[in-house]
Amino acid sequence: QVDVAESGGGSVQAGGSLTLSCVASGYRGQSHCMGWFRQAPGNEREVVAVVHTGGGAPYYADSVNGRFTISQGAASNAVTLRMSSLRPEDTAMYYCAADPVFNPIRCGRGEWSPNHWGQGTQVTVSS
Repeated sequence: QVDVAESGGGSVQAGGSLTLSCVASGYRGQSHCMGWFRQAPGNEREVVAVVHTGGGAPYYADSVNGRFTISQGAASNAVTLRMSSLRPEDTAMYYCAADPVFNPIRCGRGEWSPNHWGQGTQVTVSS
């Protein structure tokens, strides 16, 4: 059983920054494919950024590349998402996902349909 917990989020004006944090419990010491997805009202859930905590380059959606940074936390089951230069179109519910024992190459390509999800945290960017 993997439990995923997010923190952070909130409201910010366009151009501002926010940081989201995520921890996956249940497989201590095991590297994970972890990442963030988002869903705005009326839209499908989309990938934002993904990284394998065992190493390798992260994957970013084109819409956030250069503005968002995903990084591994102190442990192999934690990641943070630093969001800068936020835009109103970044407004969405952001979900963290995590899976242990996932192919790191596919993870780094964003080729991942997660099995374990957090509850989500709202990010609202006003113009």
